[in-house]
Amino acid sequence: MARATLDKEPHEVARMFDGVARRYDITNTVLSFAQDRRWRRRTRQVLELHAGDRVLDLAAGTGVSTIDLARSGADAVACDFSLGMLRAGRAVRKRRSVPFVAGDATCLPFRDAAFDAATISFGLRNVSDVPAALHELARVVRPGGRLVVCEFSQPTWRPFRFVYLNYLMRALPWIARRVSSNSEAYVYLAESIRAWPAQPELSAMIAAAGWTNVRYRNLTGGVVALHVAERAEH
Repeated sequence: MARATLDKEPHEVARMFDGVARRYDITNTVLSFAQDRRWRRRTRQVLELHAGDRVLDLAAGTGVSTIDLARSGADAVACDFSLGMLRAGRAVRKRRSVPFVAGDATCLPFRDAAFDAATISFGLRNVSDVPAALHELARVVRPGGRLVVCEFSQPTWRPFRFVYLNYLMRALPWIARRVSSNSEAYVYLAESIRAWPAQPELSAMIAAAGWTNVRYRNLTGGVVALHVAERAEH
């Protein structure tokens, strides 16, 4: 298992997610103490979708988050580069009646300005070229459209941050061995969270990619942050 860095080999990361696809959703719920449902709900609320809007759910995995977005009445499209994740989502297609599209975040298979909004949840830190992915998201979202990046971040209260980092590196892999279909992958995921930039640094990266009015709000004490931005009008 390769160690987590910001220079990731896409094929290796995709293969890793293929290996966790079968029990990915239940593992996330257990490891987050069911907070993943709240994080998905807040992402949908902050996107401010309307009936008929077209929204891209990038790094959608098995489509659980996409289904949640579709509850707003928007036309939600699930996109992921892990074929294993897409197959797992399609296996329950009767319950998840949204389109699944295979695609790399750095070269999206959509036309310019194809969406009214876009989101990527817990996937940006696994992209090999984060600035390129943010530029691609800007390309496929119409001027004035909204982006929400939901990603693990750094707790703001130092004592809680210490406890959280210990959970990431010690308890999380132990729990993953008991509930996931590929526990080694969660060692990588824990390290990728620890190596990820803090909230202000990620905000600067989003702004540099052509997004405006970038701001963030912390959830669960900063364990997760929602970064919100608008596509520049020109």
